[in-house]
Amino acid sequence: MNREPRIDTYLDKAQPLARPILQHIRDRVRAMVPGAEETMKWGAPAYTLDGKILLITAAFRQHAALNFWRGQELRGQQADADAMGQFGRLKSVEDLPTDAELDRLIRQAADLAKGAPAPRKTKHSPKPAPTMHPEFVAALAKAPKAKAAFDSFPPSAQRDYLEWIAEAKQDSTRQKRIATAIEWLSEGKRRHWKYEKC
Repeated sequence: MNREPRIDTYLDKAQPLARPILQHIRDRVRAMVPGAEETMKWGAPAYTLDGKILLITAAFRQHAALNFWRGQELRGQQADADAMGQFGRLKSVEDLPTDAELDRLIRQAADLAKGAPAPRKTKHSPKPAPTMHPEFVAALAKAPKAKAAFDSFPPSAQRDYLEWIAEAKQDSTRQKRIATAIEWLSEGKRRHWKYEKC
């Protein structure tokens, strides 16, 4: 296995409680999958096999994290990762699975990487088109320039306006939003124009 100097640097800079955890994981990967490659992914230590990610580790101020790339296949419902990783907030080596369990998971991750392709994520049916509020329809009818701009936008940009208007809880709020939408559309602006790069 190659030794990635960036991981050495990462470990040197990590909080003292995270270092032994990440080093232990590194040692177990090196022992179980000698052909694995060390690399950095998204600024964190990662281990790959034939270009496929096995697992990623990370150090934080008060804990470390471990995520198997195909954790759902390895651990089922136990693999439901949150922001802290599939094993929660790791604060010591004792928080990791036993060496036997960790070795088994690492070997299985390598087998998955060598074998079957990752399962495809199920495609969700598209959101139904939002309905246009009748008052917005009437306002667009009175402002042809705004209507032309609205009609020229892609569905996602149209949805931004329609959902924004539909989310108004009070009539007065909806009226203000419709007036603002007509103003912006007359200028050819999308709903989130303030955040677009010029």
